[in-house]
Amino acid sequence: MAAQGTDPLTVEVVELIGSVVARYHDEYERAAAEHSLTGAQARVLGLLSMEALPMRRIARTMKCEPSNITGIVDRLEVRGLVERRPDPGDRRVKLAAATDEGRDLARRLRTSLDFAREPLAELTAAERALLRDLLRRMLGGPEA
Repeated sequence: MAAQGTDPLTVEVVELIGSVVARYHDEYERAAAEHSLTGAQARVLGLLSMEALPMRRIARTMKCEPSNITGIVDRLEVRGLVERRPDPGDRRVKLAAATDEGRDLARRLRTSLDFAREPLAELTAAERALLRDLLRRMLGGPEA
């Protein structure tokens, strides 16, 4: 009997997940470049379009050094896509927040990512919900 994780089905699933991630990454990089953004800038903008965040939390989410986030936010701020503001709960902390223009660009970036939308459209609503729930479970999150 094969060790768990090395059986052919698991290997195939892991390879398929890797292919999905690679396709998403490639398309996201291309979409970002069309707006003169790096992939990292686009990902930070996407995060900030959902909520204002302290730099350290962005760094944790992106799994990088806070100094890298400072540079990314600086470049987004120069373009008018992001602004820094005091945290109302702790005025010593600065939050980065998407501007209206930044939120609009993040929305356009999200809607331009077709590689997953088209294949997902071929699944029924029940199949998409099952896929979502399985992915959440794999990531240790709450199931719907």
